[in-house]
Amino acid sequence: MSLIKSISGIRGTIGGRAGDGLSPLDIVKFTSAYATYIRRTTTRTSNVIVVGRDARLSGRMVLNIVTGTLTGMGFDVVNIGLATTPTTELAVVGEQACGGIIITASHNPRQWNALKLLNEQGEFLTDEQGQEVLRIAEAEDFDYADVDHLGREQKNYTYLRRHIEAVTALDLVDAAAIGKAGFTVAVDAVNSVGGVAIPKLLEKLGVKRVIPLFCDPTGNFGHTPEPIPENLTAISQLMRQGKADVGFVVDPDVDRLAIVMENGEFFVEEYTLVAVADYVLSHTPGATVSNLSSSRALRDVTERHGCTYTAAAVGEVNVTTEMRRTGAVIGGEGNGGVIYPALHYGRDALVGVALFLTLLAKSGMKVSELKKTYPQYAIAKTKLQLTPQMDVDAILKAVERHYAGERLTTIDGVKIDFADGWAHLRKSNTEPIIRIYSEAHTMEQAVELGENVKRIVEKLL
Repeated sequence: MSLIKSISGIRGTIGGRAGDGLSPLDIVKFTSAYATYIRRTTTRTSNVIVVGRDARLSGRMVLNIVTGTLTGMGFDVVNIGLATTPTTELAVVGEQACGGIIITASHNPRQWNALKLLNEQGEFLTDEQGQEVLRIAEAEDFDYADVDHLGREQKNYTYLRRHIEAVTALDLVDAAAIGKAGFTVAVDAVNSVGGVAIPKLLEKLGVKRVIPLFCDPTGNFGHTPEPIPENLTAISQLMRQGKADVGFVVDPDVDRLAIVMENGEFFVEEYTLVAVADYVLSHTPGATVSNLSSSRALRDVTERHGCTYTAAAVGEVNVTTEMRRTGAVIGGEGNGGVIYPALHYGRDALVGVALFLTLLAKSGMKVSELKKTYPQYAIAKTKLQLTPQMDVDAILKAVERHYAGERLTTIDGVKIDFADGWAHLRKSNTEPIIRIYSEAHTMEQAVELGENVKRIVEKLL
């Protein structure tokens, strides 16, 4: 059993003893702590908290406990039911709510679930705010409402439709061009809420032919849910048969978007943001932001448009903070997370699909031809397993000293920029490991660079 408390939320496996996983007692404790924090800090007068969930098998159970706890804390709950993460974020704003909770463990396997916590802007809590929630939970520093001040639950299942309407109304989304292109689109939604959301969006965009894979929102994931090539053999095989022009894959809460080309090869998650940013910058020049572990390709494309790129620490809230600081017109993360402030400050696969299809329709190219127009890089990923005896900060300091002659960035672990590539080492927020990302012009070079850095770290240990 596992229970992980981090900037990514309260994440754990279902079952087992309290404190060892995401048990009902843990759900009550952390929901109570969050409600207490919101009560003390919100500027809203609505007394509302929005709750949505993905299609995980444990989702309804967790939602019932969360809803009961929030009403027990005196909050009114707007239950939006099965919803994507970006839909829930938009619903917080739409309801002028005090905050929101998304019940999803994102790309984690079926035995996991999580509470992702939103502020009154429908954005994730910062690390400092999250730490205060954890402090309140540890101290059990919360008081429940008396019988005359209990909250009420209201169901409102209109927000997915409203989300889709907001996406299709964006100035840079051209449904007429998409419809005219006559695309056939394959969709892999891993049997979660994307199986409802993406086909409905495609219909609104004028796509007449959709081939669904794992689009029944049962929560019985059709494959390991992280949208990376080794988990996506079914859609890759379908695309190799020439049955569709493009394939879209989303994770269970639909904030990450992977694209499969017409030849069955992967567009690569990193290039989801690169392609969308290229299209946005061609119409609305401005700054861009991604995290330190994302491809240099975004920087290259941004500079090609005469604009400025900056990097943020890993984590959506860090990226959005930097985007606000720089006034970025587009940003996100290299895991397929597109953040388009013209709609909202959150990773949104629906926005990514709509903007990418518009770009594809207007380009007149095949997806594989479009991919060749971008700077070619490859990212390799490896990891170093941690033990309780390891001092992670000391390890990273030793790495910093070893590479003192290179250009270093230390806002999030250690990133080492070489002339022809980079390596980034950081402690995972969700697993007891140090993640090592490396990028170069070919995968062979990227793997070699990452393994070289890993060997040096092992020697330093």
